[in-house]
Amino acid sequence: MSDDKAHIRHHLDLSKAEWVRAEPEGVTLEEVVEYAHIPHTDGVVYTAMRKSTDPEGVVLVFTPSEWDAFLRGVRDGEFDLPGDLAEA
Repeated sequence: MSDDKAHIRHHLDLSKAEWVRAEPEGVTLEEVVEYAHIPHTDGVVYTAMRKSTDPEGVVLVFTPSEWDAFLRGVRDGEFDLPGDLAEA
């Protein structure tokens, strides 16, 4: 599997990123996903995503269309646990 964003990653300046915690409203969780919208010199705003408990760890990068598809999947329940696992 190749990294189709390898040419972009080293040009993204994450040092000034304003990370947003993705957690349910009114709930504070210890470990959540954080995301930030990062402008690139190519004029595209990419979305970066990381684990809140490992800010120096792996950062995933999404193009605008990939991020939109991901959000649609979340809204459609594509990533929800099956009923018996969600209750565990």
